[in-house]
Amino acid sequence: MSDPPHASSGPDTAVDENRLAELIIEAQTSLPVELPALANRCAAALGLDTALVYLVDLQQRLLIPLDEAMEPLPVNRSSAGSAYRTLCPRVADTGDGSVVWMPLVDGAERLGVLAVGTASPDRVRMRRIRMLADLFAMLITSKRAYSDWLAARTRTEPMRLPAEMLRAFLPPRTIGSRRCVSTAVLEPAYDIAGDAFDHSVVKNVLHTMILDAMGHDLTAGLTTSVAMAAARNARRGGRDLADVVGSVDQALAQWLPDHFCTGVLCRLDAETGVLRWVNCGHPPPLLIRAERVLEGALDSPPQPPIGLAVQLTPGARQVHETTLEPGDCVLLYTDGVVEARDADGAEFGLDRFTDFIIRSHAAGQRPAEVLRLLIHAILEYQRNQLRDDATILLFEWRPQHR
Repeated sequence: MSDPPHASSGPDTAVDENRLAELIIEAQTSLPVELPALANRCAAALGLDTALVYLVDLQQRLLIPLDEAMEPLPVNRSSAGSAYRTLCPRVADTGDGSVVWMPLVDGAERLGVLAVGTASPDRVRMRRIRMLADLFAMLITSKRAYSDWLAARTRTEPMRLPAEMLRAFLPPRTIGSRRCVSTAVLEPAYDIAGDAFDHSVVKNVLHTMILDAMGHDLTAGLTTSVAMAAARNARRGGRDLADVVGSVDQALAQWLPDHFCTGVLCRLDAETGVLRWVNCGHPPPLLIRAERVLEGALDSPPQPPIGLAVQLTPGARQVHETTLEPGDCVLLYTDGVVEARDADGAEFGLDRFTDFIIRSHAAGQRPAEVLRLLIHAILEYQRNQLRDDATILLFEWRPQHR
């Protein structure tokens, strides 16, 4: 793997404000493929040397440069990967200057890293590098919504049609505010069909959802996609949690009457810590407090899967409620996570699953990094051949973050 461009002997530290303003205006209409050249011009206007954008691949194993002539870097064994994993800048000496690896973050979502060559990473230059990283994080986020090129750059293998359809509905892996964060992963990345997650922040309320449709084909993906669209439509219409689930029940009964999915929908008031949830035939959510699982804390009486309630139990869904404590984590997952099997047929299991999360969290790993490591451990346990989709969503209430 080749190295990023080295810093030269040191640019002038003066900022060309007029040139920078022109470049920011230009950035609004730049094509995504023009971002590598734009990054270098912005760096020069800030008194820096070279700048190169790396985006993380779909499975968060590689950091892939937008410059197609460059080679990817590993997330697990590189200075660039360390910056990505920890969200802390890393500085590498090149002999004739330094390369600063600055995390690219949009809100709570890790996008990749920015490699900036500079003569010396003093306080002024580090501040400018961070500004440049913030600018390009916003640019990438805005442009990847319509750019097939950016999507293609972060893929390492062909994607099957059901996965392509379902991924079009998925939100960013990680979202959050000062009081809460929600993060999710799902595998197999290029072959998912029936699993999905959703999360959204509306004012001070965090909405989360995990779904698991029956089957593993295009129809399973369609079932999940309809369910997600119906839930969002009801949420955006201001409906309460019971009505949101009822809307999904009605949508599946109307449009896909022979199909259903299990799922859990949650609504967390990030100011008070009040958590409300509905469990529709799915494994119960897990509550992690003070580095241990509170057994049965979020169990509830069984309710039919989504799409079957209209026929089986007409009427409003039962909503459950509890109050979280600061630092509590809630874990949603699909059965493909704990049912992954090794070569001898032994299941990954719920205990191994929760123990991994607790140990990683106790070691100071951020929630998004905890799930990245966990989903890789599950894949390795099953020799990268999952028998079922595996999806995990973790959200944390942290009101002290103000």
